[in-house]
Amino acid sequence: MTGDVGVETGALKLIVGLGNPGVAYAANRHNIGFQSVDRLAEAHGLRFDKLQHKARVAIGTLVDHHTVLAKPLTYMNLSGQAVVPLLRFYKVSLPDLLVLYDDLDLPLGTIRLRPSGGSGGHKGMQSIIEQLGSEDFPRLRIGIGRPPSGWDPADYVLSNFTPAEQSLLPGLYERIVAAAETWLREGITVAMNRFNVAAGEL
Repeated sequence: MTGDVGVETGALKLIVGLGNPGVAYAANRHNIGFQSVDRLAEAHGLRFDKLQHKARVAIGTLVDHHTVLAKPLTYMNLSGQAVVPLLRFYKVSLPDLLVLYDDLDLPLGTIRLRPSGGSGGHKGMQSIIEQLGSEDFPRLRIGIGRPPSGWDPADYVLSNFTPAEQSLLPGLYERIVAAAETWLREGITVAMNRFNVAAGEL
């Protein structure tokens, strides 16, 4: 497959979920980007059955757009080493890249889409920004909440969701999938207007 593949409704899209590879990290809060892009693949009958440019990828058509879903295998802090080569290989423009990742500053159940911006201290995003030399690409931040008093944030993000939190995840994944589909179909502005609401406002 070459980078000039597309469909009538637009250029190829790249959706990346951030996380750490391996079973030990799979259920971590820090891996909610991986978890979410897994749900997106499942919703559209796609499988992560290819290895390309230090990433596991799934390729197919999502809401009439030829789309590559990717999970970097570089570990979080080096995510840019996978994302940027994929972007270049498939000749994806920056507005056609969407990155899904965890955010400590948003409550669990909350998502925020933005067309551009800094890393907010997220090392995976910082790696992508540094490798790209640009902050001008869409992202979907997924709230995981702040750590309880006394917790080191680094330990917190590498811990699993509690049973009570796990009960909220199916609904959260559904909203993330719907938000990504809206971004594909109608663009970032419509997706922001529709999904950038607090969990308590749903």
